[in-house]
Amino acid sequence: MTIFKSAERQNISLLIGLAGGTGSGKTMSAMRIATGMVGRGKKFAVIDTENGRSLHYAPRHGEPPDYRQTFCFDHLDLRAPFRPEAYVEAIEAADKAGYEAIVVDSMSHVWAGEGGVLDWQEEELDRMAGTDWKKREACNLASWKRPKMSHKQMVSRLLQVKAHRILSFRAEEKIKMIKVHKENVYGPQNYDPITGEELEQEATGQIIVPEGFKESDVGKTVVSSDGWQPIAEKYFPYELTLSLLFNASSPGIPKFMKPQEQLNGMIPMQSKINESVGAAMAAWARGEGQSHTQPMQEAQNEPPAEFITVDQQVALDDALNDAKIRLKNMNVKNEFLAAIKLPSLSMIPAGDYKRCLSSIQNKGAKS
Repeated sequence: MTIFKSAERQNISLLIGLAGGTGSGKTMSAMRIATGMVGRGKKFAVIDTENGRSLHYAPRHGEPPDYRQTFCFDHLDLRAPFRPEAYVEAIEAADKAGYEAIVVDSMSHVWAGEGGVLDWQEEELDRMAGTDWKKREACNLASWKRPKMSHKQMVSRLLQVKAHRILSFRAEEKIKMIKVHKENVYGPQNYDPITGEELEQEATGQIIVPEGFKESDVGKTVVSSDGWQPIAEKYFPYELTLSLLFNASSPGIPKFMKPQEQLNGMIPMQSKINESVGAAMAAWARGEGQSHTQPMQEAQNEPPAEFITVDQQVALDDALNDAKIRLKNMNVKNEFLAAIKLPSLSMIPAGDYKRCLSSIQNKGAKS
């Protein structure tokens, strides 16, 4: 017997997509959203296909996360071949372990990575037709059957996961070929004083070149950007609850790719993603409050943009390790932090980075 019940939002799991090119801030944004979803002090899971790159956001041994550049999470290093089954097994294992949020960085490898769907299709084609190019053409459609079926099953199982899933995608710029035309600027429309008919407008002599092009481009066919798209199976983004795009020119600041009406108000479109975004999303998914109608507030202790980056922290750490070896002093880092009166490297203002690096390199961390 089929029975309908009164609808009520309660414990919905969210499927969030973050796409961007290198240096766009998508991994940092994923860490902040996940932290907000689970709360500080609780761990989320990270499935890493980027050769351990997410460990750049892990605290050093024995140190607590600062929630500015480092976060509290458990890590799984997923290696090639990047078959759909490997992805879904890792995600389901994290869900079964009880993590409330799961970050996958990156989801693009299942499609275009080593051993992913595109590679798998090529392997199938080799198996079916070898180097017989006429036969390969005939078998092309059939060679997609197993890879696409496996990907479809992965998506189906992914949608059944109870934890919130934050999927990071690499993105590539789409291009198009267009012919650039100039436009004449005409004067005001005049009318025949007797008949009232429109008269032919006279050109002012001014020429308008389309935005983004030079006058020397007029009459030529040129390459033009047609936006960015995630590297994934073309229908996969439609399964996402919400998807955001990040650009290296403004790292961490999102643009909508696929908006979701109830969540849109939680996304700060003029500032970086912070923990409060994840907290608001999780609260909405639990059926709490009306946070989506309220303006977004910055999370407490949100790192100011002037702090040094993770890469700069790594560079300072390397310089300190070199100084430790050179001076045979195991306390170099502690002495350096004491000298600059800061608890960790992540608190160093960006404007002081070069001075600090020079000080370490030239004076053996004696400031």
